[in-house]
This record gives sequence, structure tokens and C-alpha cells, in this order.
Amino acid sequence: MGREVVLRIEDLHVVFNVLKAKLKVVDGVSLTAHSGERLGLVGESSCGKTTCGRCIVRLVQPTSGQILFASKRLGENIDVANPEGRKWYEAKREIQMIFQNPGASLNPVFTIGTQFMTALRYARPEAINDRGIRRRVVEALKEVQLPDPERILKSYPFQLSGGMNQRVSIAMALAVEPELLIADEPTTALDVTVQNQILELLYALVKRKRTSVLYITHNLGVIREIADTVYVMYAGTIVEHGNPREIFSNPLHPYTQGLMEAIPKLAAGGFSKGIPGSIPNYSEPPSGCRFHPRCSKQMQICVEERPSFVEVSEDHKVACFLL
Repeated sequence: MGREVVLRIEDLHVVFNVLKAKLKVVDGVSLTAHSGERLGLVGESSCGKTTCGRCIVRLVQPTSGQILFASKRLGENIDVANPEGRKWYEAKREIQMIFQNPGASLNPVFTIGTQFMTALRYARPEAINDRGIRRRVVEALKEVQLPDPERILKSYPFQLSGGMNQRVSIAMALAVEPELLIADEPTTALDVTVQNQILELLYALVKRKRTSVLYITHNLGVIREIADTVYVMYAGTIVEHGNPREIFSNPLHPYTQGLMEAIPKLAAGGFSKGIPGSIPNYSEPPSGCRFHPRCSKQMQICVEERPSFVEVSEDHKVACFLL
């Protein structure tokens, strides 16, 4: 795998002003994606994963920090958080996002065909002529196992099921062949068999076009199978990251250990333990390590100071005072 950096997020902070409260939803997140690399971002619901993804596509404006996108097609680095001039309008052709809810990306008043072909014309005007666009759209719909593509092109989103709309959204993102693909729980609404086919499509895209993928999910099983690097996120902070094989075989942060213990077990042994408590109030987050109120191994220093990353190995870093 090449080591050219495609995406580098440095000290990202996001604060939402809600009524009179300031919600510190993302607090100092940093991560790096290389060319052809599959990154997994995992954690509980409401831990800030989706907010990070939306910052990359400028649906959310960061409060501070950098999001550097190194586009090979454009031949330059672009700070997505603070782009100059029209650079973002060119860069966004190379960054695609698949949303968990297809209603966030499909317009109910236009047919699937109109939306799909317009997206391709905008993203790849130099590569696809008008005669080839419809053929490419039909091929893309077949790749995500949608029956009767011609009928679907004439349909409106409300005439299709949620799972079918999600597959349309995935097909649109993959057909553009972006340099960076952000997949936010893309297979949640799909049947298990279709989930597997979509994951294989994502894998093939990475291998064929060296597309970098940021896969956002709470499904540890999926991440274990598809990710080259995994980042574990809790309450707006990264607590552990590295090679998934090493992290899943030897989780060192108490939160990662709790996530592993929370996985349902099919064999005898009773219910999984889970993690006591819940995500903290973002308007008044805990001092020090944000996980300490729920941690059975907390020490006084965890309350007073925020832990720095400790390098356990070349491919495994943990932010915890236990180490």
C-alpha cells in the first residue's frame, strides 16, 4: 500500500451553539488516511463520528483545526476547513459521502435518473460523454444488485424502499470513483446478503482505483474485516488507534475493552456486560479524560489531566494513564 497522505485531520474541534449552551461535540480529533487505505472510525452512537465526516464534506464548519486533502487529480493540498477561493468546488468532486439516511442525499422531487446523471456530469465532465452517461448509470445500479435499473431510473425516491434508496446512494458515490470516500453506516438499512456485496464493492474500488475510504460505524465486526487502520472514538475524542488485528486481539483502553465485551455472544455465557453509564453531556463534558466517569479503572490523574497518546507499538497507540 502506498504511503501518500490523502487526508490529514489535525486537532479538529467542533462546538455547536444550542440555545444558551455550547456543545463541545468534537474535541481535538486527529487522524491520517493514506492512498488506498481503509480507515475505520468506531464508537457508540452520538460520540461525534458523523460530525467528523460531515466536517470533511463541509456540511459542518469546524470551530478550529485543519482538514488537509491532498488531491492527486488537482495536484495540490487543500485545507477543506478553510479553503481559498473556489478550491473547494473542485475538491468536492474528489470527495464523496454515503449517508446513513439516503433521504439526506436524494431529492424527493427529481427522478433517480435525473439526479444520478446530473451528479456524473458534474463530477466527471471530461471523462464521460452524454451517450456514455446512461450506460454507466445502469452499470452502477446493477453493481449494487438493484433489479430492473431502467425502471428505477424513472422512479422517484419515495417510490422505492429505504434499502433501495440506500443502494442508489451508494451506486452514485462509487460511480464517480472519488479519491476519498466517506461511508457513514452505509449498510445499516440493507439485508445481510446485500451488506456483504456492498462491502465487497467498496473493497474492489479501493483496490482498483486506490480510493481512500473512511468507514464510520459502530459495528466492530465489519471494521475488523475491512479496515487497514481503526480509530476508536469516545465523546468527541480519539482514545486508541492502530492496526485492527492488534487492537481487537489486545485492546488496551478501558473503553475499547468495554466495546469488545459488549458484543453479543451466541455461545452460552449469558448477556454481554456492556459499559455502565452513557455519553456525557457535551455542554459540560468531564474534565481530564472524558471516559473517566464510566471507567472502573479511573485514577485521580484521569480526573485532572487529559492523557496523551502512548506508543505501544508502531501500529498501536493509546491515550490512557494506565500505560
